[in-house]
Amino acid sequence: MRRRRGRPLNGWLVIDKPSGMTSTQVVGRAKRLFDAQKVGHGGTLDPLATGLLPLAFGTGTKTVPYIMDGTKVYRFTLKMGEARDSDDADGEVTGHSDVRPTDDQLRAALPALTGDIMQVPPVFSALKVAGERSYDMAREGRPPELPPRPARVDRFELIERVDEDTAIFEVESGKGVYMRALARDVALACGTVGHITALRRLRVGPFTEADAITLDKITPNEENAHASPELLRPVATALADIPALALTADEAASLLHGQSLSLVDLMGRIPQTEEGETIRAMEGGRVLGLCRLEDGWLRPVRIL
Repeated sequence: MRRRRGRPLNGWLVIDKPSGMTSTQVVGRAKRLFDAQKVGHGGTLDPLATGLLPLAFGTGTKTVPYIMDGTKVYRFTLKMGEARDSDDADGEVTGHSDVRPTDDQLRAALPALTGDIMQVPPVFSALKVAGERSYDMAREGRPPELPPRPARVDRFELIERVDEDTAIFEVESGKGVYMRALARDVALACGTVGHITALRRLRVGPFTEADAITLDKITPNEENAHASPELLRPVATALADIPALALTADEAASLLHGQSLSLVDLMGRIPQTEEGETIRAMEGGRVLGLCRLEDGWLRPVRIL
């Protein structure tokens, strides 16, 4: 078998992504800096956007779905009066409006865009239509009509009205919510058009801005030409929001062999959860894997 190039590093690194880079470019840069075998990211950011881009190394990639399912917080700047085909400042102008809503009108539009909503994604998105990427079709002058998709917005606030044309909003949401679509729809709900000129992600699951590092701070250590693995956070860091269950050495051994454990034997240790919820199985300070409580059993879902 061909040996995979790079070092077998495991963990998480939270990058403060600069504007102008794609998420894939950040992954490639980090992979080279660390000489890592395997790196992935926990949720795409648009090239225009800045902020938290969690990178998973090695076995950390197994926990990516749990990061992507976590709560995210964004702050974006809406410019009103000008529509763009990409719904952000990188796109071409497609329309104008002289209408400028008041602060009260903007706030009045937010409840309809909060909670469980149906959202039409931007045509410049990675969604596939008949096997083609929507953004490829849009660039070729064939923008598809994308159907509305379910989305969950937990909080949507007007933070600041900078001037007549510009307002800043903060959003707390689940996965798969497009900030560009929210900005577009707020403007449309107020009888005008608009697009995002700045977008920053402030939180992803358990990660906050305090956890982030810029790419230019990742420098080679003194011993070799690659960044130090000490910069990486443990794989378990990504699972901090998931309730933990402590197991004995014998129970841990059984779980690692794929065996389910009877909840009767775990009474008194089971965290407050509901049937079917995910549990983080621990032995001491070590995360063994992720499990679910089902039909009286603790069943392994993902062993780390």
